[in-house]
Order: sequence, then structure tokens, then C-alpha cells
Amino acid sequence: MGSTVAAIVVTHNSASCMEQCLQALADQIEIAVDVVVVDCGSDDISYLQELRNIFSFQLVEEENIGFSRANNAGYAVLADTIEYVLFLNPDVFLSRSFLQSALRISKENPQAAIVSGKLLGYDLHKKKASGRIDSTGVIRKFYGRWVDRGKGEADQGQYDTSEELTALCGALLFCRKEALDSLQDFVFDPDFFLYKEDVELCMRLLKGGWKLLYHPELTAFHCRGWQGE
Repeated sequence: MGSTVAAIVVTHNSASCMEQCLQALADQIEIAVDVVVVDCGSDDISYLQELRNIFSFQLVEEENIGFSRANNAGYAVLADTIEYVLFLNPDVFLSRSFLQSALRISKENPQAAIVSGKLLGYDLHKKKASGRIDSTGVIRKFYGRWVDRGKGEADQGQYDTSEELTALCGALLFCRKEALDSLQDFVFDPDFFLYKEDVELCMRLLKGGWKLLYHPELTAFHCRGWQGE
């Protein structure tokens, strides 16, 4: 029987962080995950070819078609056995129990289209956590702008309660494939080249009657350095 969990990682000049991202996926407790890497017009993909000697993943090569279209390209090649899909940025490193916990929480909450958790800041150069929150979901400010909840705050337990939200950060989305398949035409709207495609996806899922769940048990580290800048 094939794996029921897949991870889609979109890369663009991501050599500085990709090995650590893949290692965290390989180190997951009890969960076998199919990994699809979609390269989106990197200047040089030789680093990905080298990483294929270490890690098992399917490589899809595209021009720089944008984050939404690239994720959709990865989604299109998933195996028929897949029931859950993790959309993961290459600069995000999962805690070892992330997928095990995400799968359990999803099964406990059958109306949840997406579950996500606490993204913590990470210093890629020092190889350690920054001690600050990166995102605990996405919220809309009174003036209309969507922002990462808690970004830059010290993690002092203020976001340690599971709750439904109106949007979750696109760097880390553990999705029920049944919910994604219920959407018409596409998963991510191809008109969104980069940024806020996560909010748009969340809005469509909510409109379809699904729920979006934040759970603090799910932790990962986000260095926001995926293009080596």
C-alpha cells in the first residue's frame, strides 16, 4: 500500500535551506511521506540533483511560473493513494512529530480542511531558533491588511490554545485532499503569483463549509531565507 501523506515543496534558488528541509521530512516519526519538489525557475538546479542522491523525492521542473501554479503542478502528480497533502516552504523545518500529530488531529476533526500550527523563527546562519514567533495563523487587521498573528513576539504561551481561524500561513499547510478536491478548477488561484494565495485558498474552503484549525502541538521553524537573501 502506498503512502497516504504527501509533501509538496516549491523551490526557487533554495540551496541554502533545502537539505535541512528534506532532512526534517525524512526524520518524521512513524509517517512515510511522498515528497514532490517543484523547482520554479532556479538559476541552477544541480543542488537538487545532488540531494536526490541522499533523499527520495520526485522532481518537477518548471519555469518561474509563480508559487500558486508551481504548487498546483506538484498537486497534479500526486499518487492516487494520497489522502493528506502538506504544502511546505523550503525554508520551513518540521519538528519530528509534526506529521504524526497533524494526521491524528486531522482525523479527530473531520471538518477541518487544513490544520497548521506554531511557526517559530529560525536563524539559518546560526542554525538555531530565534526565540520569536513567526506565525500562528493569519488574521485581518481593522484596516484590512492580512498579517501573520504573533509575528515577532516572544513565545510565552499566548497562542497555546487550539482554535479555528479564518486563514493560515501558506508556508505550512497540512490539508485534507478531499477538501482540496472539492474546489473547482484549481487548489491555489493561478492569478496569485506570490503572497496572499494562502488567504484566498482559505476563503474558498470556508465558503465551502470547511474549517481551518490552528493547533499549538504542531510546531515547525521558519527561517524566511528560502532564496538565500
